[in-house]
Amino acid sequence: MFRRTYLALTAVTLMAGTSAFAAGHSKDIVDTAVEAGTFTTLVAAVEAADLVETLKGDGPFTVFAPTDEAFAALPEGTVETLLMPENKDQLVSILTYHVVPGKVMSSDLSNDMSATTVQGSDVTIMTEGGVTVGGANVTTADIEASNGVIHVIDAVIMPE
Repeated sequence: MFRRTYLALTAVTLMAGTSAFAAGHSKDIVDTAVEAGTFTTLVAAVEAADLVETLKGDGPFTVFAPTDEAFAALPEGTVETLLMPENKDQLVSILTYHVVPGKVMSSDLSNDMSATTVQGSDVTIMTEGGVTVGGANVTTADIEASNGVIHVIDAVIMPE
């Protein structure tokens, strides 16, 4: 199962390399998130983790982006603690757990699929009864950017 998923994601990555530019999407993942206005906490976290330039890079990337409401649902003080400079490594680990290399569109997903995140751990994607990633519901899928795609999720997912 894992090898099949890895091969499928690799194939998707290779095929998706230039398709975003061909489709005419001019804003990268970070600019798209900023423009949406519902990811201010995510953008602040990406800045605190020094990941802005990475996510503005060539990619392609697939980002499972928690909304401001998803961050607000974390236990009180969690976000503030994670944004402290001494917790940067933990913040980077959490944020990169929300990113998969390659451009994975919703049509590429299958039930009980496992994808390796940039953080290094696998995340499970389910498609029966709605799409979930690591238990978080995908509320909006396939927001294309020049260097990948964003799927909006309703919770912050944590690596084990």
